[in-house]
Amino acid sequence: MAARPERVAKTAGVCGGRACIAGHRVRVLDIVIWHEQQGLSPDEIVSQVPSITLADVHAGLAYYYDHREEIQEEIRAEREQADEFRSDTPSALKAKLNRHPFKEAS
Repeated sequence: MAARPERVAKTAGVCGGRACIAGHRVRVLDIVIWHEQQGLSPDEIVSQVPSITLADVHAGLAYYYDHREEIQEEIRAEREQADEFRSDTPSALKAKLNRHPFKEAS
């Protein structure tokens, strides 16, 4: 039986060095969010990201189950970064609506 190449890789300069599907810019944390938090099945993930295979998705999930704390910390850090960005960046839509408020129809 031939040796199987690793499906999950951590490469400096690719996806911030985070675990991703080898040869792709699909991070393990993305697969986890799609599967665990958005409820997508592995087949649905492949239909949304056809450049990866079903085996890649399962390898990503297996990596997560083996490295749960690492991936959960990455998810927490991304959420904190997004929250910080939202709090530091005013909404262009809100600013535009405040400049041009809608009048109610009569």
